[in-house]
Amino acid sequence: MTAPTPLPHHQVAIIGTGFGGIATAVRLRQAGITDFALLERAGAVGGVWRDNDYPGAAVDVQSDLYSFSFAPNPHWRNTYATRAELFAYLEDVTDRQGLRGNLVLDCTVQRLEWDSVEQLWWLETSQGPRTATHVVLATGALADPVVPAIPGADLFEGNSFHSARWNHDLDLTGKRVAVVGTGPSAVQFVPAIQPDVAQLTVFQRTPAWVVPRHDHEVGETRRALYRRFPITQRMARLRVYLRREWKVVAFRHPALMRLPERGARRFLEAQVGDPQLRAKLSPDFRLGCKRVLISDDYLRALAQPNVTLETAGISEITASGLTDTTGTHHEVDVIIFGTGFQTARLPLTDSVHGPDGRTMSEVWGTSPAAYLGTAVAGFPNIFLIHGPNIGLGHTSVIHMFESQATYIAGAIGHVDEHGLAAVEPTRAAQRAFADDVEQLGTGTVWTSGGCTSWYLGENGRNTNIWPGSTLDFRRRTVRFDPHQHLLHRRNARVEAVVS
Repeated sequence: MTAPTPLPHHQVAIIGTGFGGIATAVRLRQAGITDFALLERAGAVGGVWRDNDYPGAAVDVQSDLYSFSFAPNPHWRNTYATRAELFAYLEDVTDRQGLRGNLVLDCTVQRLEWDSVEQLWWLETSQGPRTATHVVLATGALADPVVPAIPGADLFEGNSFHSARWNHDLDLTGKRVAVVGTGPSAVQFVPAIQPDVAQLTVFQRTPAWVVPRHDHEVGETRRALYRRFPITQRMARLRVYLRREWKVVAFRHPALMRLPERGARRFLEAQVGDPQLRAKLSPDFRLGCKRVLISDDYLRALAQPNVTLETAGISEITASGLTDTTGTHHEVDVIIFGTGFQTARLPLTDSVHGPDGRTMSEVWGTSPAAYLGTAVAGFPNIFLIHGPNIGLGHTSVIHMFESQATYIAGAIGHVDEHGLAAVEPTRAAQRAFADDVEQLGTGTVWTSGGCTSWYLGENGRNTNIWPGSTLDFRRRTVRFDPHQHLLHRRNARVEAVVS
């Protein structure tokens, strides 16, 4: 009789290959942990920079900072890298770090279940079952697009799609296009498509603060300097980091936002001459309360003759267009949803079953919480990248991902070093971290800025933003603290099998 083929098993399964997944893989290898697999549902690495290939897609943090500290890129052609540059960068880092052999592409993870006897995770995937001692959910907070449930959507006879799933086979030239949503993605693709379409109708629910990007090409002389003397780019990165990091002071003390608000209003006046349109675009809350939008040409695009900004809500979609809440019908050929992503929970958390059978989403309810935004009490050996309270409003989130990866490597390394089976934060440690977040967030622009944003959960609690400095967060993650964790010994039965 042929013996059954053993299931693929790894010490660590990393789910997702965006910035967070790659940062974790590199940090694990630096810590001497080499038995890991990078499971990716798509056919290439890249995360949001693979999927979000809409016209005008680019980063909103300077390229030198929106990159790994261990992999500076002297080839950036723009101050703010385009989506194509970022995707190529992640592919290049994957190659340079020797991660190709760890990739398992076209592998969708469907369910994860903790085995309390064997003390490992069972993963159901599109390529069959596998197991892992530790799991890192590096799916990110911007993986699953949200399309609002508008009555009649299935009746529309034209083309419709979300910006994160852009229809490149459709030529928008001469089309009547409706854009639903005015968030970070719309701010980039609206000016990119505006010159080509016949009519562009933009549906705005809430005006946002828009500040200039000041984007420009990086000249060959500077790129050559970076290539020859890498220290010069590291110094440039440090300057950008420090300039952005001090801004957290204003986010934490909303009265200090008055000065940048005056600058944003002057920018609006310079870009939009029509006072009625300016009124529609003027926020009534503190700058930073909702995500600040960065663009050199979005406001100017809205002022063009072929663009209409609608502030009435959408009541229904018909076969030929959209009807707003005033009863006005807008005939369009294409509807593009720039309506963001599912941020109330991380992808897969409703498929992660802990020791008691409940999913992580069920345990969280409407208020996600995790120790250091990375590990959840009651769920051994599983870690989150871009978990609760990891998002930032003032600087590059890559800094946070690298800090999280350091904590994860420390936790796994401690388990190995001491011959343990599993690790998870204590409930007291998780509560203390949540208390710190609440205390740090009290009185800040995110909680007291006069708006409703995705930063806050249904109960009004901040579940998404880290309200402190990135230096403070790094301090908390640089060393693994075993006293904040439950450390599980190996089960006797498993020890017997191993021996």
